[in-house]
Amino acid sequence: MTDINVGQLAKSVGKAIGRQRNRAGFTQEQVAEHLNIGMEAVSRMERGIVVPTVVRLAELAQLFGCELADFLRETSNRPTEQGIVLSKQLARLDDADRALLLDTVERLVNRLAKG
Repeated sequence: MTDINVGQLAKSVGKAIGRQRNRAGFTQEQVAEHLNIGMEAVSRMERGIVVPTVVRLAELAQLFGCELADFLRETSNRPTEQGIVLSKQLARLDDADRALLLDTVERLVNRLAKG
């Protein structure tokens, strides 16, 4: 059985919620209004003090226009999950910027893999 640090997971999911909220252009107050909850509840989720339920995460994903899994992918240390996160970030760039970033990452990985 794997050990799960619930506190760390809550903080990581909270940060992911905050990032998705910012990407979608919402304030905490607007999110609270849409979900019919208090702004403090949104703040507590983003700070990792409260772990949102799966239903609440689904509501947030629908509001932000992202996948429910995005909140967990951003917390994962598995390369396949991290690859999906990077792919979504790369999709936001134009071709030239994407090529520049990929070249930079490849050089960095090559350097670090030698060390």
